[in-house]
Amino acid sequence: MQRTHCLFTVRPIGFDVLETVRLAALLDGAPGAGPSYSCLHADSLQEPDLLIANGDSTIALAQLACRPPDALQPALVIGGREPSAWPTLARPLDHLALHQRLAELLDTRVHALAQQGARARRVLAERRRRPRLAPDRETPAFYTRLRRGPVDGAVLIVDRECGLRNQVARVLEPRRIDVEWTDSLSAAVRLCDETPIALVLINTAAARIEPYALCSSIKSQEGAGRTPVVFLVEPSFHYDSARARLAGARGLLQTPVAGRHLMQTFQKLLDVPV
Repeated sequence: MQRTHCLFTVRPIGFDVLETVRLAALLDGAPGAGPSYSCLHADSLQEPDLLIANGDSTIALAQLACRPPDALQPALVIGGREPSAWPTLARPLDHLALHQRLAELLDTRVHALAQQGARARRVLAERRRRPRLAPDRETPAFYTRLRRGPVDGAVLIVDRECGLRNQVARVLEPRRIDVEWTDSLSAAVRLCDETPIALVLINTAAARIEPYALCSSIKSQEGAGRTPVVFLVEPSFHYDSARARLAGARGLLQTPVAGRHLMQTFQKLLDVPV
């Protein structure tokens, strides 16, 4: 049955493959009167609306403990033997209890977003490639020295049609970042070789585009090591994490992609101002 209400994204943390599949099935069976949920792929660059962590995973709990106090994504812990500072549900999971608790957490998120908007605070996307497992103990200047600025250049869209290019151009127009588009694999490789390209978005649903081979060709060029390549993936596309990482892809975005998620990705990869 097709739902017409809002879809919220969830990032599972610390679960094995089988439990992640079971959790995704529970989320997919949301009651008709409430919100819908979708589990983000492990390689997804999208910022989640909610976090669900395995309470029996020390790594998952360490990730939660390192989140800033004003984080806008509420967290729910499943299981665990020790008392938790976060809302918790016991195993085995009860379907109705899970969705009731998630709905309560979404209310928390709405209030947090409203307060953030009232204070006109600047929200920064997480730019770390790996999860934070321990608090930052050095001075801010130390981490500033470690940071490398974004690659200068345009955003390149590889797609058979220009619809995605137009969407990205609308998002980036106020930031004065050029957006290029091509439907030719050879032209995409040549553009990355001959012109400054800061980010490549490859639509994996486009006919006659082999995303893994194209990504590998781009990343094998001299000077392209820091140019992130991102796959845009439809639910029906079989995304092979091992092949994508071997080709040098930074990650994926699941389509359709809302403008705010594109903007968060550009903040993460290009250091685009809010």
